Amino acid sequence: MRYMMLVKATKDSEAGLPPNPALMAAVDKLAQEASQRGQMVDAGGLLPSSQATRIRVAKGKTSVLDGPFAETKELVGGYAVFELKSKEEAVEMGTRFMQLHADVLGPSYEGELEIRPMFGAPPTTSSMVKAELLNRFKGKIG
Repeated sequence: MRYMMLVKATKDSEAGLPPNPALMAAVDKLAQEASQRGQMVDAGGLLPSSQATRIRVAKGKTSVLDGPFAETKELVGGYAVFELKSKEEAVEMGTRFMQLHADVLGPSYEGELEIRPMFGAPPTTSSMVKAELLNRFKGKIG
């Protein structure tokens, strides 16, 4: 099953400050290990909400609001998508990721990660092509 992990923004990330280099090295190592095991599907950091736009519909009207947005604790600062066997495995991965933050940034660090199971993943282009070829040549091969 696929799980999306959403890392909440911090006041530093919202201020546009670059991430701590030691933290990024540790996160990169963890990401490379997860990718080599075939677990990490995608990941990325997000720019501050000052560069974001929200589009909202309420009472039949659409409105557009440019950032920055006030509630930092509600903003997403980054994400990762994993293909994992269970929720327990997702929690273990998320815990390892957040513990890296605590280990590198020290006891003053406060952060939050949300883990959400995803609906079934869409087929990849290669699997769609394979399925199309199988359907096209069904009964014509060997």
